[in-house]
Amino acid sequence: MVTSRYDGTARADPRGALVSAETDTRPEPGPSAPAETAGTEGGEAETAARCTERAVTHLLSRQHSEGWWKGDFETNVTMDTEDLLLREFLGIRTAEQTRATAAWIRGKQRADGSWATHTDGPGSLSTTIEGYIALRLDGDAPDAPHMAAASHWVREQGGVACARVFTRIWLALFGWWRWEDLPELPPELIFLPKWMPLNLYSFSCWARQAIVPLTIVCAHRPVVPAPFAIDELHVDAARPQPPVGKAPLLSWEGAFRRLDRALHRSRRFVPRTLRRTAIRTAVGWIIERQEADGCFNGIQPPLVYSIIALRLCGYPLDHPVLSNALRAADAFTVRTGDGKRWVEACQSPVWDTSLAVIALTDAGLAPDHPALVRAADWLLAKEVRSHGDWSVRRPRLSPGGWSFGFHNRNYPDTDDTAEAALALLRVRHPQPQRVASAVHRAVRWNLGMQSKGGPWGAYDADNTSRWPARLPFCDFGEVTDPPSADVTAHVVEMLAATGHTGHPDVRRAVGWLLRHQEDDGSWYGRWGVNHVYGTGAVLPALIDAGVPPDHPAVRRGVQWLTAQANPDGGWGERWESYTDPSWRGRGPSTASQTAWALLGLLAAGEHDSDAVHRGVGWLTRTQRTDGTWDEPEYTGTGFPGDLPLNYHLYRLLFPLCALGRYLRANGHRAGSKPAREG
Repeated sequence: MVTSRYDGTARADPRGALVSAETDTRPEPGPSAPAETAGTEGGEAETAARCTERAVTHLLSRQHSEGWWKGDFETNVTMDTEDLLLREFLGIRTAEQTRATAAWIRGKQRADGSWATHTDGPGSLSTTIEGYIALRLDGDAPDAPHMAAASHWVREQGGVACARVFTRIWLALFGWWRWEDLPELPPELIFLPKWMPLNLYSFSCWARQAIVPLTIVCAHRPVVPAPFAIDELHVDAARPQPPVGKAPLLSWEGAFRRLDRALHRSRRFVPRTLRRTAIRTAVGWIIERQEADGCFNGIQPPLVYSIIALRLCGYPLDHPVLSNALRAADAFTVRTGDGKRWVEACQSPVWDTSLAVIALTDAGLAPDHPALVRAADWLLAKEVRSHGDWSVRRPRLSPGGWSFGFHNRNYPDTDDTAEAALALLRVRHPQPQRVASAVHRAVRWNLGMQSKGGPWGAYDADNTSRWPARLPFCDFGEVTDPPSADVTAHVVEMLAATGHTGHPDVRRAVGWLLRHQEDDGSWYGRWGVNHVYGTGAVLPALIDAGVPPDHPAVRRGVQWLTAQANPDGGWGERWESYTDPSWRGRGPSTASQTAWALLGLLAAGEHDSDAVHRGVGWLTRTQRTDGTWDEPEYTGTGFPGDLPLNYHLYRLLFPLCALGRYLRANGHRAGSKPAREG
């Protein structure tokens, strides 16, 4: 399995293909060793200070000249395969692209022939089918040992018929699956009024941005000639069948299956004028949401589905909408130093830059340091001042805030807005009023995006309908955006930092967090793995909001974190905790999860506890000589239980925060060497 050589952002302009240093797997013996052992040369605090200084130096070296930071954003090989299949569908796939992508995918194959969705995870049927097809595109023979092992594994899991709907849609594009055996997704969905169940805005932003183009694709049901057959992936190659199973007649699942059958039967009776109008309206909806860089929602899946949909509607590849979209697809490409190629599902510069500013100031970097001022300037330029889909539920709310990626004006989110505002508050900017105005707008917007009962979701307010997930089509992960403890905690932390501790909405949010503490004392983490992330986020927010450290909820959180520490002093939690509660707080120690636990404990006043000393010792022992940490584990989350993420900068940003706060809490500070530039 390929692991990162070292952490860092790609060294290229975001508008072009990324060339990544961090996924270069050529051996480099020097930086791979731990930096030093805690307790040497002057004690734990001095060791922590030196480690902090190394991390600061490394992080500063990775800042782009424009002021931003971005680490690679890794998911699994389905993104890489679907990029090749998109290019095959369009007739633009090259042998070089295929060869470089296949080399990456081969390196991810497990010993049993399957592919997983994350490091050390179990095999995934859909991921394995798609990884196998990518290697077939590169010419790997079905009877080659690694290919035979993969196809055997697929058949053991039930074959193609048991794959997720999205995988079977890709197969249907090439005649490897029948469109008739997929759930119906009519484009007339776009006409449902906003007050009706299952209207577009009942779905999360990432789901609706994928569903609209897919309604066009499913209406056309295109089939291009397949470059080969995949009979070896079917249990019954002669007559592959869709999944079977009976749902109780009176259950919601049964009702939605009957609805899907009715939609299939009614397809032939839909008036052509109505269908053409629906498709034309959907095309307009898609184009209206294209970002400045050509992407859609800043996410790879909506991008590729939108490209296919627009091509089916007659848009030539050299049309500005499609040519810009294809350039955006190229910009998601990462090239490694050893000639491999893979595709990011998303890009996270606003998030990474905000966290980098917070980490550097936690570590003692001067607030007027040129690197921080450049970062603040870049963040200020990325503020979202226009209305987007969020305004459907909040039509009177003035815009203000930040999104996740380089160019995403349509979908700001409360989480990025909170962290960007917290970062700006750390910087001594030469134009303080400019910063204050942006932070004021962020506070106003986030307060306006609060959901019922006091919490926050990421992209929409009150996006909690239970209907979308019941559709047979929606088997690909979370399709709504309900509030979560981690996002709510980050917003509370921002509101506290801007003097809103006593605000009624903050009190409601704190009450929601206290009510949603788990019985074991932890909090659930929606966007990071998992209870270590949630608990490490909530404890600082509660303390900042005025909850005393001796409050029973804080004490339970501290006790839970302390009890989950590994014998080596670190913390870890496996991805499986989303589906198996026995894994809560359990897993091999990682740098980011150790840091999250430390941030929670330090906020609760545990700076001199044995658990904190042991955690800091783990970080200082495992730091590499280049200032970062190794972390092949996936500690980020796209869809809980379905889409693990590996943010390659997490292993640097969060440990730097933890070490800096530990030193400050104990009356020490990091060295001053990085405090000046040049």
